Amino acid sequence: MKISNETKVGILSITALTLLIVGFNFLKGKDLFNRSDKIYMEFTELGTLAKSNEVKINGYVIGKVYDLNVKDKDLSATVATINLTSDVNIPKDSKGYISSSLLGTSTVVIEKGISTEYLKPGDTLKTRIDSGILDDVKAQLTPTLGKVRDVLDSLKKTLSGVNSLLNDQTKANLQQTFANLNQATTSLNKIMDEQNGPLAKSLNNVSSITENLKNNNDSITATISNAKRATEKFANLEIQPTIDSLNAAISQLKGVVAKMNSKDGTLGALINDKQLYNKLNDAILSAEILMDDLRAHPKRYVNISVFGKKDKTGPLTSPAKKDTVAAGGN
Repeated sequence: MKISNETKVGILSITALTLLIVGFNFLKGKDLFNRSDKIYMEFTELGTLAKSNEVKINGYVIGKVYDLNVKDKDLSATVATINLTSDVNIPKDSKGYISSSLLGTSTVVIEKGISTEYLKPGDTLKTRIDSGILDDVKAQLTPTLGKVRDVLDSLKKTLSGVNSLLNDQTKANLQQTFANLNQATTSLNKIMDEQNGPLAKSLNNVSSITENLKNNNDSITATISNAKRATEKFANLEIQPTIDSLNAAISQLKGVVAKMNSKDGTLGALINDKQLYNKLNDAILSAEILMDDLRAHPKRYVNISVFGKKDKTGPLTSPAKKDTVAAGGN
């Protein structure tokens, strides 16, 4: 039997439409192929709760929100239809609440009671309002925000007072102060330059000196040891006998000088007697004239020529000039 193209298109369209309806209802939390039980909850505040949101007991998903409908025209409450996908026993004294996460997804949470009687399909579960994390944070932040507002108001008043004090002259002075600080900071940066700054050079010099001291540590130690030994030897010297000897020598020298100044001694008489000085001076002068005459006229004193002539020149009366007298006679 041959199926026409029109029949194939019709069957394909019906199948696609069926899958579309089933998928759409599945995304909405409706299972067309499973006749699950339903219970109800009434909430005065839904928050972000929507259809298909999960329903949990002890963290386990037992169903989904099937539908949301208002209870009356006054919107006193919203009735949430819960589609149970798991066969679990829910005590009658249990309570449900809406839990909102930080990501904005809400979940219906059922707190299990202790009753031995369980809910039946079609029963309504009691609910309560859950403050949630955001509500707790909001409750705690509200007083803090009030205090922050008060502080901001005080700060605003303070800044207004400061602005009233900051006239043009004060602003100019502050700008000049900041400019001076900037210049000082620039100078300080130049001083503290790691490569070419004076501080870096000084530290390099100190490092060089320290390195030299380290390299010459042995020599310095030897010098200090020698100085220590010399000091110990000097400390061990008997200075007092030397000082006594010097005092005795000084006393003797004083005695010699006293005798030299006195006319009783020969040296004192020679130094202090002017007539004796003049006589000695004349004797030395005569001896000098005699020696000069002897060099100038040797034939007058020694004549060894048989036929020689007699020297008729007179004797010298004063010493001859030493740069004009001949070295020797014939």
